Amino acid sequence: MKKLIFALLLCSLLLVSTFMEPALARSAMCSKRCKARCGKLRARNQCVKTCNTCCNKCKCVPSYGSKHQCPCYREVRDYQGKLMCP
Repeated sequence: MKKLIFALLLCSLLLVSTFMEPALARSAMCSKRCKARCGKLRARNQCVKTCNTCCNKCKCVPSYGSKHQCPCYREVRDYQGKLMCP
C-alpha cells in the first residue's frame, strides 16, 4: 500500500513539473522581450509590467512599432475598453 501511494505521489510530481517548465520558460521569454520593447520609454517599469501581462495572455511580444506581428497583443483591451498593451 505504501509503495502504491509513493508511486502515485511521484507520478503526480512529475506531471506537475512538466507543466511548470513551459510556463517558467514563457515567463522568462516575456520578461526579456518586454524589457527590450519598453527599454527606451520614460515610464519603463509600467510598460514592462503591462507588456508582461499582455505577453502571458497572448504568448508573443511584437517588436516596437510592429503590433501587426502579434494580433492578440494588438487587440487586448482593459476593463474600460481601451487598448491595453504598450
